[in-house]
Amino acid sequence: MIASQAVITGVFSLTRQAIQLGYLPRMEIHHTSETAIGQIYIPRVNWLLMSCIIALVVGFGSSGSLAGAYGLAVTGAMLVDAALAMAVAILVWRWSWPLAAAVFGFLAIPDLAFFIANALKIPDGGWLPLIVACLIYFTITTWRRGRKIVASELSEGSLPLKQFLERMERAPDRVAGTAVFLTADASHTPAAFLHNLKHNKVLHERIIILQVDTMDVPVVSEANRVEVERLGKGFHTVIAHYGFTEQPDIPEALRACRPHGIAYDEMETSFFLGRETLVPSQHSRLGRWRRDWFISLSHSASATKTFFRIPPNRAIELGNQIQI
Repeated sequence: MIASQAVITGVFSLTRQAIQLGYLPRMEIHHTSETAIGQIYIPRVNWLLMSCIIALVVGFGSSGSLAGAYGLAVTGAMLVDAALAMAVAILVWRWSWPLAAAVFGFLAIPDLAFFIANALKIPDGGWLPLIVACLIYFTITTWRRGRKIVASELSEGSLPLKQFLERMERAPDRVAGTAVFLTADASHTPAAFLHNLKHNKVLHERIIILQVDTMDVPVVSEANRVEVERLGKGFHTVIAHYGFTEQPDIPEALRACRPHGIAYDEMETSFFLGRETLVPSQHSRLGRWRRDWFISLSHSASATKTFFRIPPNRAIELGNQIQI
């Protein structure tokens, strides 16, 4: 029971951190505690885990048949831990390559011996953790590569924000209120902003270009939550920083901008979100299999307004078609 609970909790935690770091598509995350940040529940992952366990029990039939899969999984994890520890020693602790390789290479000798011994059990169930690892690796690399391609396609039609403001000689009509445009790069004009300007031909009195940045730390202090820059002509850029264990909250980030002269009023604020429609390309840079899998993952991702806790009655989505 303890081991099972540890696996379930670990899967939830690792999945959320992968989402925050951009390695998996957004999923619905429920926080089950008001005091403990790590107590979360991810329904989609829970159902997937249950389905896999049922298939595992039915497929192998007994715990004895699972011995090969279990042994290879444990020894493989030990080898991966040694490799990651060496990476931490080099990148974080600033050890030299020879020292890190010597220390953790020595510690990995028994792990490697156990792994080689368990490799004999690959035909008797040891193939399972290898297949699972390959599927997870395939999913993560496909999503990461696909999002980079989408980001590059979106950036091709955008101008640097400061350059856009310099060219904006005659300002369009201004309407009351605040418009917030979410983007992956606050230094460029978001696609949703350009679409809104093209079709509605108006600008709000205050324009906020907001970028959510996930840091390589668990938690970001409130003092370092936001960076605000005034660009003139009613334009501001806001970069909201979150740790990989934190859930982004856009209204909360905007309230943190008050010391910087931005007063957030929900009833006077509209959130403009880009919604990409992915169209299969005959000559995809991802390849056919990865292209179809990436499109499927994109369709399954949670809505942006839900993930970033944007009030649904204040959100406006503007579509954009992208060939992938």
